[in-house]
Amino acid sequence: MPDDPPGQDLAGVAEPGDPAGLRGRWCGGCAVTSCPEDGACPRCGRETSAVTLSAEGRLWTWTVQRFAPKSPPYIPPAEGFRPFAVGYVELPEGVRVAAVLDTDDLDSIRIGMPVRIGSAGEVPRAVPIEETP
Repeated sequence: MPDDPPGQDLAGVAEPGDPAGLRGRWCGGCAVTSCPEDGACPRCGRETSAVTLSAEGRLWTWTVQRFAPKSPPYIPPAEGFRPFAVGYVELPEGVRVAAVLDTDDLDSIRIGMPVRIGSAGEVPRAVPIEETP
């Protein structure tokens, strides 16, 4: 089993201390990476180590929220509710992270598209990025 957390040598990893970087946990016992952070491995229950996760991944699946969530806790914006996309982003570390998809063109969203993911407050957010040919 690996001894070092994955992601630390991968391209696209957020720099340590980067406020936009997602934080996760890595288990040295069974090599599972998890997000959000938790002190125990979800697979084997052992202690985990903090890691900064890759900033880029691929959209694994998604949907559009077309109605306002229940209030509270949702607080509608002054301009009113607008539909938005949410999905799971698969990172190179093998973890899938739920995130709001920041795009104005809901018709352009595709499974497998590359996205940059970061933390914006309490909710991870992902932005589509262009693939280089």
